[in-house]
Amino acid sequence: MSILGKLFSGKDEQLDKGLETTKKSFFSKLSTAIAGRSTVDVDLLDDLEEVLITADVGVPTTLKIIEAIENRVAKDKYLGTEDLRKILQEEILTILAAQEKETDFSFDKNYPNSPHVIMVVGVNGVGKTTTIGKLAHQFTQAGKKVVLGAADTFRAGAIDQLQVWADRTNVSLVKQEMGSDPASVAFDTLQSAVSQKADVVLIDTAGRLHNKVNLMNELTKVKRVMDKIVPEAPHEVLLVLDGSTGQNAFEQAKQFTVATEVTALAITKLDGTAKGGVVMGISDQFNIPVKFIGVGEGIEDLKIFNSPAFVHSFFN
Repeated sequence: MSILGKLFSGKDEQLDKGLETTKKSFFSKLSTAIAGRSTVDVDLLDDLEEVLITADVGVPTTLKIIEAIENRVAKDKYLGTEDLRKILQEEILTILAAQEKETDFSFDKNYPNSPHVIMVVGVNGVGKTTTIGKLAHQFTQAGKKVVLGAADTFRAGAIDQLQVWADRTNVSLVKQEMGSDPASVAFDTLQSAVSQKADVVLIDTAGRLHNKVNLMNELTKVKRVMDKIVPEAPHEVLLVLDGSTGQNAFEQAKQFTVATEVTALAITKLDGTAKGGVVMGISDQFNIPVKFIGVGEGIEDLKIFNSPAFVHSFFN
C-alpha cells in the first residue's frame, strides 16, 4: 500500500466535489505536459513548474517541489512519467504535513484553558464572518458553549451579519454600536464568556488593510485587552483567506502575519476555483498550518483540514 493509502483509506465525497474544479484544471495541464513523453527530463520538469505556478502554488513552493523531484530523478537514474504523479503526490503531502501542528483536532476536544479564545482576522469579503458562523455551529454541535464577539465595528452590516449567525446557531453575541472601539467589544465579550462559563469564544475583527501600522496597533490593542480578562488570550489567531483570489491571498497572508501572530489558516471558497494550489503554497511559505478549508456554501461545508485526506482527494 502507498504512503497515502496507509495514511488515508477513506473517501470524502464532499471534499472531492469541493476540489473538482482545481483538479480538472491542474490535471488537464499535467496531462498535456506529459503527453508523448516517456521519461522525466528537464523539459518535462520545466513544464511541470509552469503547471504548479499557474495553479497558484507559488514560486518558492513550486521550486521546492521541482528540486525534490530532480533529486529523486538523480537518485533513481530513470523515472518514467507514470512515476511522476506518485512522486508529486508524495512531495505535496510532505510539504503540507510539515506544517500540520495538530493532527487530532476535533470540535469536541477539551481545551486546557476555559474559555478558549480564537481571534479571527482577514480582509472584508473573504468569508470571515461566515467562517465564524460555521465554526460556532460545529462547536455547538459538539456540545461546546460558544460566545461570539462582534469586534468588526467598522464595516456596515458586519454586526448584523454576525447576529444572523448567532441566531441561526443559537449562541450569544456581544456587540456594541457600529464605530465602537473593537477592544471594548472584545473586553465585554470575554467578561460575558467568563460569566457564562463558555467553552469557546470567537472574536470577529475589522478586515482593513489600508494602513499596516493602524492594523497592527488595532489588533495589538484587542489582544492586550483580552489578556486582562483571560490570561494568554487569544489562544489562537485564525487568518481567513479566500482561496479563489490566488496570489492576492498570498499578499493578505503577508500583511496579516506582519500585523499579528497568526497561528492557523482557514482557506475558504475552494469549491468553484481552479486556484486550490494556494493551500499548499501559503502554508509552506508562511510556516502556518491550514486548520480549516471551505468547500461549499452549506453550514457543514467548513471542514477540518487533514493533509493526507486533502492530497488523496486532490489526486483521486
